[in-house]
Amino acid sequence: MTTKLFSHPGRAAMSALAAVAASGTAVAVLIFSGTGARAAEAPVDLGTAANFSVLAGTTVTNTGPTFLAQSLGVSPGNTAPGFPPGIVGGEIHLGDAVALQAKNDLTTAYNDAAGRTPFTNLPAELGGTTLLPGVYRIGAAQLTGTLTLDSQGDPAAVFIFQIASTLVTAPNSSVVFINGSSPCNVYWQVGSSATLDTGTRFMGNILAQTSITMNTGATLQGRALAQTGAVTLDTNTINAPVCLQPTGTPTQTPTGTPTGQPTGTPTGTPTGQPTGTPTGQPTVTPTGQPTGTPTGQPTVTPTGQPTARPTRTALPVTGSSGGEALLPVLTGIGSVAVATGAALLFLYRRRRSES
Repeated sequence: MTTKLFSHPGRAAMSALAAVAASGTAVAVLIFSGTGARAAEAPVDLGTAANFSVLAGTTVTNTGPTFLAQSLGVSPGNTAPGFPPGIVGGEIHLGDAVALQAKNDLTTAYNDAAGRTPFTNLPAELGGTTLLPGVYRIGAAQLTGTLTLDSQGDPAAVFIFQIASTLVTAPNSSVVFINGSSPCNVYWQVGSSATLDTGTRFMGNILAQTSITMNTGATLQGRALAQTGAVTLDTNTINAPVCLQPTGTPTQTPTGTPTGQPTGTPTGTPTGQPTGTPTGQPTVTPTGQPTGTPTGQPTVTPTGQPTARPTRTALPVTGSSGGEALLPVLTGIGSVAVATGAALLFLYRRRRSES
């Protein structure tokens, strides 16, 4: 007995749906993997270490008029020769509880930065490169020339550099920002030591496992934080990084307060004052003066004078001044008599001349 297999429409439909589902799963894997879109990176929380321009494990040494905008701390060491002439804008904590807490917070921040994923691998040389926000992993980092960090219009964009061993800059190298990046959100997690050579202009928070050295004239907008070793300074300037707020936070705060005040206060006060005061004064004052004064004077004065003179003209009719009334009549009669005499004289001379 032979059994025949027949194709069933329902089975074909199920196969098609299974193929679509498989394609969708593949797309989802690509999207949520490291090669697809990734969420914005969160900042690394420095805790109380954010209050320090310099933190060291053993000591901080300085030569020349170095300036630190924030505090200086050492723990478990307790020495910082070279201050003065170095100037500390904040406080100096040598081997005390404040320095110990800052060092513990630094260790937490260092481990956080080192463990961020996903990451993008970079070659050792960073000079001449423009990078977007994200996490980057480098074996040993070298900066010669300029590294450009582009936040793409997001002032809260985060850059994290995971450096396995050393970070070294060439003289007069620099890190620059475009499109609103913030030095506050740039983190250099260095597996051993960092050296900023003469005249380097560097940006961001250096979180070194061992030590940090800044050669003559190097500047840093950020923090030099070393866990176990020393920080060595020579006529340097370390300014506090500018921490720009995320886009969402400023929008909510300004929108509520400014919108309420301008809409309520300005609208009510200006509208009431202009409408009441100007409208009352123009309507009453101008209307009363022009209407009362001009109308009263012309109506009384002109009406009385013209009315009296015509009334005296009518008096001769009543017989009170006959002489004045007969003058026009006599003048008319005299004119007729003169004309009649002139006509008779003309006729007389004509007849005489004919005879």
